[in-house]
Amino acid sequence: MTSVARLRSVVLDCPDPAALAAFYAALAGGTPDAQDDDWVVLHVPDGPRLCFQRSEAYEPPKWPGPEGAQQFHLDFDGGPTWADIDRAHEQVLALGARPLDLTDRETKDFQVYADPAGHPFCLCRIEEG
Repeated sequence: MTSVARLRSVVLDCPDPAALAAFYAALAGGTPDAQDDDWVVLHVPDGPRLCFQRSEAYEPPKWPGPEGAQQFHLDFDGGPTWADIDRAHEQVLALGARPLDLTDRETKDFQVYADPAGHPFCLCRIEEG
């Protein structure tokens, strides 16, 4: 099937576009390009652009919770082993992420975090093969 259009960007609303772009640049690579104080583009190597848009009325998604939806989340390949995930865990915490769900390693291949603005993202254990 042919596509109608190619995915160009994922846009995240946030209170501080430059700070959140710097967080994701440290996590996924790339260099943020500030268009102005309200819009920053991160060209992620081998991925779509991540864009950060200032929202003065921004409210972080609720995760998990029936009172609000998570809206969406980003998945990142943390490596093939739990040792890789543990290393990535320490690094994302140092960057300002906070844990949301680190349970059930026996049944799940991911751990859930919130970025500094509160958007959920996962470090996923991706087995090579």
